[in-house]
Formats: sequence, C-alpha cells, structure tokens
Amino acid sequence: MQTSNTAHATVINRRGALKLGLGSVVAAAAFGAGSRIVMAQEGQVLKVINPAFSQDWSPLRGGGVPFRWNSIWNASAMYFDDKGVIQPYVITEWTPSADFATWTFKLDPAAKFSDGSAITAGDVKASWEVSAMPATKNQRIDQVLANVAGYAAVKDGAGTDISGIVATDDATLTVTLTGPDPIFFQRIANHIAPIVKGAQARGADGNEVAEFYRPENGGVTSGPFMLEAIDLDAGTLSFVPNPNFFGPKPILARIEITAIEDAVTATQMLKSGEYQAHTELVTSTIIADLGAEFAAGPVIPTSQHFWFNAARAPMDDPKVREALILAVDRDGLIKASFPDGPHTKTDTVMNSVPGADDPAFVPFPFDPEAAKAALAASTYGGPEKLPKLLFVGISSPANEAAAQYIAEQWRQNLGITAVDMKPQQDQYSGPDQNAVQIFRDDVGTRVPDAASYLSGSIASTSGNATGKMSYKNDKVDALIAEALTKPVEDPARVALAQEAQRLFRDDFMFIPWYRQTMSRWAGANVVGMEKNLDWQVVAPWAISVN
Repeated sequence: MQTSNTAHATVINRRGALKLGLGSVVAAAAFGAGSRIVMAQEGQVLKVINPAFSQDWSPLRGGGVPFRWNSIWNASAMYFDDKGVIQPYVITEWTPSADFATWTFKLDPAAKFSDGSAITAGDVKASWEVSAMPATKNQRIDQVLANVAGYAAVKDGAGTDISGIVATDDATLTVTLTGPDPIFFQRIANHIAPIVKGAQARGADGNEVAEFYRPENGGVTSGPFMLEAIDLDAGTLSFVPNPNFFGPKPILARIEITAIEDAVTATQMLKSGEYQAHTELVTSTIIADLGAEFAAGPVIPTSQHFWFNAARAPMDDPKVREALILAVDRDGLIKASFPDGPHTKTDTVMNSVPGADDPAFVPFPFDPEAAKAALAASTYGGPEKLPKLLFVGISSPANEAAAQYIAEQWRQNLGITAVDMKPQQDQYSGPDQNAVQIFRDDVGTRVPDAASYLSGSIASTSGNATGKMSYKNDKVDALIAEALTKPVEDPARVALAQEAQRLFRDDFMFIPWYRQTMSRWAGANVVGMEKNLDWQVVAPWAISVN
C-alpha cells in the first residue's frame, strides 16, 4: 500500500488599520503531522488583492485567476506540501494493483462538508465526472483523468458516467485506467477537480449547476473556509471559517479579496499595509518594492519560455529559429526581467523534478556571429526579407521587459527591426492571429515527474505543441511515451525523459527564460502562505496575520 508519510470601481478602505483582538486559537500545522500551538489574535482578517475582475469563481474550472484560491474553500483528494511531499486529505490511503492499472482509494471517515454532511466516495466520483463534462470547461482536467477508463467518452460529450470510477461503498473508490500509470495517485493530488457535493453541483443531465457555489444558492464547501459573500461587479469576495471542517481549525476569522487591476496601484496598497497579500503580482521590481520575503518561496516544476510557432513564416525555417535563439544573451534577459529575482534563469524545458539537472544537456550559447551565419544560411538570407515578428502573451511588466530585451538583441545582433507585441493570446484575435510566431507562456507539471513534465509541454499531443509550436517529433514522442510506462523507482523513467529533452533542444523551438519561484505574494507579517507546485496555498487553515 502506498500512503502519505504525514498526515468596478475598485473598492478600497482607507479608514485606517484593522483593529485586532488579543485572544488566541489553537491550530494544527498540517494533517497527520501532529499539532503545534499557534498564538494568534482573535478576529484576524487577511486582505488580498486580486489582479482581475473575475466573473466566474466556480471551483471546477481548473485554471484562471480564481483557481489560485481554490484551496481555501475546497478540499482536494490529496495535496503536495511546499516540499513536494504528498499528503492525505479527503483520501487517506491509495493502493495500486500489481500492474498499476487499477487503484483503490480510502476516504477519511471524518471528512464533512460545511453543512455537516459526510463526504462520500460518490461525491468524489461526481466531482471528477462533472469536471470532465465538456460544458464545465475545466482547463486541466486531462492532467488528472486522461488515463481513466471511460473518461474520453464523457469528455467528448458521449456520456455522463466515467465507467472506470466506481464508488464501491461510501468510503472506498476504485479507479480503473486504460493502461498502467505508476504515478496516477500523484495526478489526483491537486485542486484541478476539488471535492464538491455531488447532489448540489451536478444536475440531472450531468452538467454543472450554474453558480451552485454561491451562498445565496445554499452553496456548501469542503475546505477550511466557506464563501460568505460575493459581488462580481465590485470584484469583492469574503470567506469565513467552515464550522464543520474536518481538519485543523482555521486561525483567520475572515479572508477578503478585492480586485485591483493596476499593478502599480496594487504595489502601493501592499506597501501601505492596507492589503497584506496578492493573488499573483508579476513585476520586475517586486523585491525592491515589497522585499525579499514577499516573493520568497520554493522553485516549482513550472518554467516560462518564448515558444516558436514552426507553422508560421519565418519560423518554418529551422535556420531562422536557430539564429533568433543564438542572438539572445539570456543572462542579460533574466537581468532585464527579474534583476533581483525571485525567478532564476533556466536553460531547459523542465526544472525542479528528478532528472532536471542533466549533465549531458548542452545549453544554447549566446553567439551573435553564429546567429548571423544561421540567418544568412536560411531561405531568407538576412533580416530584410523577414516578415514582422509578432509576440503574444506580453501581459505583465516583466513579460514586456523580457520581450523588449529580446527584440533589442535581435536588432543589435541581426538587424531585425519589424517586431510587435500583443497581450494575452486568448484575447488577441483578427486577421493577424494566424501570423503569430512567438508565444510567451509557462509549462509545467502538477506532479514531480520528468516524463509528465515533457508529456504536457513538448509531446505532440500536448496543448503547448499543438496550440503554440505546431511541433511533432516522432522520436521525442516515443521516448516520452516509453518513460511514462516506467515505475517511479526505475532510473529509465528519468533517462528517457532527459534524452527526449535533448532531442527537442536540437529542433530550436524556444528561447528558454526562467524557472519559477512560487512566491508567497504576502507581507512578512503574514504567516502560513506557503504554496506548492500547483500554485495552491498548502495549509490555508494555518494562515495568520501578526
């Protein structure tokens, strides 16, 4: 048996500091890890800035800005702590069959929803099924359930029941896969498809009940806090402790989230102390503005890069791609975008997983002369005949600083001047959409595994390969596919993934940028805001404001 080792106008209050009481509460630091005494003031309120007026706070979307806060009000099957160690939550035991094709899961008998009703295996099944329904539009549900028998039919709209998920009784769930998956238990340890009350969240037709989670609709939650009020027009939400939470008692009396879209204004509000935390503040001066503690955190299996679209001219010429990569001083790139951190330069697609440090991997050099030679050897012969180069995903000050630095390097070293930049790719449309050649975006994995990292980022079946790079290399695909079949303990799982990454490097498909530090995005007076590899607050019940 495998188990865990341890159990609008912007609305801004300017009327002064929050008044706090002087009492204390007791909270456990983490499930199964024993408990510790945490002295905290009664009535503590955490005030958080959200960078967007998000109009959909369903916990079943698997992404987007609201996803960052899923863990405060929704429990997951299991979760990874900030050290990357898996922890039990609603599910406390997981046992694979000998061939890793069938898994048996046991639920915590104490698990309850905020209305006091028990969380059952049927609720877990319903949560995963409604997340798989095409109308739910869960952005990452494939990462959780793609290998489960019967999932494809539900995802394609041909059914509502995932046949491979069976609640054998209220406390036991059996999952049958389409093939062996030695790390399936890790795939469900996240908040992509959190545990909701099936009878409330799912309608008779199997689809998600619209806004089931809202307080006025009687919404119940499974996490340490519950939604008290939500005003989408004002961009405000408030959460209070869940009185029936089956884990440690939350320290905070309240969490208030307010939308403030401008990064400069948000920074000033954090510096003044009017707010203590931010959902995701990405600026080049974050440490200088708010201190190292604000941005401190672990390096997670997520990396940001500039991806080339090989289906669009001039990126359909490998020599052009090679020239554009070798012409960029990537040491200067990281200094231009994050001069003081917290993120650090990377040379590879994957990071922070076993095998990420590959001594056989040769990084792209900064070589302007070789870049000029490559461009001269291309079908274009030089910069004059190149079409305009269009970046998308340039949606934050740091993204803009990086893209502008790259464009300047191309100008200085290759004589390229026709470059344009646009914001988020999903907000950019028009006749030039198909002409986009460079996508700034992140890739990563929800599990600490090299094969999974590459499967979701460079394999031809990945969204990154199909939607951004138009990339397919049969040898790369074969190596990744074979790696995914190997047990976690087999060195071949890592070795095959490393070989795939080296082959991908030789195709000149991206400009490596940085490996991501999971910032706390909270002031030094906020305790317990550590996040994991899935961008989730690890132990929201332990958050306190000193």
